[in-house]
Amino acid sequence: MLDALALPTRDLDELSREEKSFTFAHFTCEHAWVIGNILRNALRTADASAIIHISLSNNIVLFHSPSMPGMMPDNEIWVQRKRATVLRWGHSSWYMQCKFNGDEKAFADKYGLGEGEKGNYAIHGGGYPVFVKGVEGPVGCIVVSGLKQEQDHGIIIKAVEEYRELRDGYRSPMRSMTIK
Repeated sequence: MLDALALPTRDLDELSREEKSFTFAHFTCEHAWVIGNILRNALRTADASAIIHISLSNNIVLFHSPSMPGMMPDNEIWVQRKRATVLRWGHSSWYMQCKFNGDEKAFADKYGLGEGEKGNYAIHGGGYPVFVKGVEGPVGCIVVSGLKQEQDHGIIIKAVEEYRELRDGYRSPMRSMTIK
């Protein structure tokens, strides 16, 4: 299944449009739960070990789970580094990978990241911004760590597309309630 994922584009304009096309009307723990489970089920079906992490920009974790046994402590560090990249630059970590063609030195030089700071960020696919209509910048981040970086990015795209298909035409009972 993972090999069947289309390779993500490397075109920055196309990546930027793709990121903005997934703008939510609102984003809650329910959204994160569904997307996280879509990711976990897809990874388990593919017999792939990865960490799935969905959190808000204020550090509230909404979903965090390994897909299967086999994760290493380094995967948790990669999650935090990808998340930090997304929240600081407002783009997917794959976008940043493509922008610098994987050149971490050029990335660090461009943004004046010193020795102690550059290790806080990762320009490898797998971190994805969560945008909400009417809010500047990402409100959160979806991260997958454990696969090839193209697959980390690609599986997030597939999960968000699947989520959008599930939600089309569905009206949450919570949104239809009126408080008296």
